[in-house]
Amino acid sequence: MKVTDKIKNADKEGRTYWSFEYFPPKTEMGVQNLYDRMERMQRYGPEFIDVTWGAGGTSADLTLDIVATSQSVYGLETMMHLTCTNMPVESIDSALKNAKTSGCQNILALRGDPPKGQINWESCENGFNYAVDLVRYIRKKYGNYFCIAVAGHPEGHIDNEDKEDDLRRLKEKVDAGADLIVTQLFFDVDIFIDFVKRCRAIGITCPILPGIFPIQSYGGLRRVISYNNNYVPQKIWDELEPIKEDDQAVKDYGIDLAVKYIKEIKKQTGINGFHIYTFNLERSSRLILEKLRLVPEQENIKPLPWNPSLGPNRTKETVRPIFWKNRAHSYIQRTESWDEFPNGRWGDSRSPAFGEFERWGISIKYPVEKRLKMWGEPKTVDDIALLFAKYCKGKLEGLPWSAQRLEPETDTIKQRLTAINLLGYLTINSQPAVNGAKSSDPVYGWGPKDGYVYQKAYLEFFIPSSKLDELIKKIDNNSKITYFAVNRKGDLKTNTSTAEPNAVTWGVFPGKEIVQPTVVESTAFLAWKDEAFGLWNEWARTYDRQSPSAQLILDISENWYLVNIVHNDFQDESGIWRLFDLEIDGDLSKRLRRVSGSL
Repeated sequence: MKVTDKIKNADKEGRTYWSFEYFPPKTEMGVQNLYDRMERMQRYGPEFIDVTWGAGGTSADLTLDIVATSQSVYGLETMMHLTCTNMPVESIDSALKNAKTSGCQNILALRGDPPKGQINWESCENGFNYAVDLVRYIRKKYGNYFCIAVAGHPEGHIDNEDKEDDLRRLKEKVDAGADLIVTQLFFDVDIFIDFVKRCRAIGITCPILPGIFPIQSYGGLRRVISYNNNYVPQKIWDELEPIKEDDQAVKDYGIDLAVKYIKEIKKQTGINGFHIYTFNLERSSRLILEKLRLVPEQENIKPLPWNPSLGPNRTKETVRPIFWKNRAHSYIQRTESWDEFPNGRWGDSRSPAFGEFERWGISIKYPVEKRLKMWGEPKTVDDIALLFAKYCKGKLEGLPWSAQRLEPETDTIKQRLTAINLLGYLTINSQPAVNGAKSSDPVYGWGPKDGYVYQKAYLEFFIPSSKLDELIKKIDNNSKITYFAVNRKGDLKTNTSTAEPNAVTWGVFPGKEIVQPTVVESTAFLAWKDEAFGLWNEWARTYDRQSPSAQLILDISENWYLVNIVHNDFQDESGIWRLFDLEIDGDLSKRLRRVSGSL
């Protein structure tokens, strides 16, 4: 969707809107951490994000990857920076084609900074000299497909001493086809307000978004302003002087200053939106929104229990198997060749094969050094069970199957999850039963206003075959429970007699059919099991092949079962847990006493 359409909708509804800017990190680990941060910050409700191209075009491929991932995996409306620096027309064509393929409809067209090692900017062979040339080219080649944004300079461009001429050049970009102006950062709000007035006076009528930079540190401020010689009022320097050695105090000052400027801009110009230069940081952006009391509505940030993809071929996707709940990126990759996706019911889209496991491979996001620090060198099953229990208690950052903290809804069951892990049921996925929570509920809610959402209790875990036999006997005595169990070889055990999917999450909303966005079904489970068991092998590679840790982990991979259980009575919140005999005397009590210091 075009950013300008989203801005029009927000203005029509009379609500404030905001966006975040990110830049491509320099390391693989940094990229993964950025994705984690973007996923968290998606909950703050940005209308869009933008991703920079990098000085000299050096991070072009990574920018394209981040744009595609943001759109398809995290469902973030994304604007891609595109510069003229080191970009012949052929490279620009390739970048625009890839952006369109990923579903991105928004481009921030820039001249760009000088290539690394050069002081002055020079165009490359068969390239463009100015941003206006790039705007014209995009508009000519793609018509109205893209929303084109351009940069505005409230203080004037550093390469143009004539501010009036600089403003005329901005209007030239708008007249050439630009739809939106995003300004460079500024530290004097009066300069921005005057800039808006001058833009309107010269005939620029498109939306103007102020670029807000929350000051992070005293030294950082000096570095930032050195790039474009930004003016900082003496009042700010005076207020920073007594706290300049206290980074936290400076951050808090920067947050308060940003809040003050946003309020003043809205009062003086009527502009309802702002664009935060995050510098890939989260805290300041979150606190700015909190201090402005800008809490996004639940339906805007969570239209479904999972982040809907904005990929161009996934527009009808409203159903997913629960198994990839904690590995959305992998699910997107393994289904990227599907021509269509389930719309409301899990139907014909079961027929296309899930992408072959070997094609995508397996990855654990953490480097070996961090794996060793987090998980150590387990020697026994109890050692591994303790790691799983610590993760459920929030005392471990992640596991191979879950590279992020547990969802807030898990707080209601984390004690029970901890307990069954200590008993040897190594959980990798779960959800509590929910009986008619409001769709606006901050923990369980999703979907449109005035609706109600429901969940069946669900657990997924690894257990040895001996425990599986005991568990199946208990399940056989309870008609409300369905299960699938499979080992690495593909030996499947189940008590279901149909291949039909079992909806484990659904919502009831005014004027709509019942929405069933999360299901359990056999085809997807058998595709998932290869990945689930493969992660044990990837974990084992952390250690020497002959080490006790590697031998233990590989033994689990070869001989244990992956099990999923659904308790189909969603009104019985405790029903699924009665399978595990969680009384406090007996084996569990002994284990709790033994590991109490570790938990």
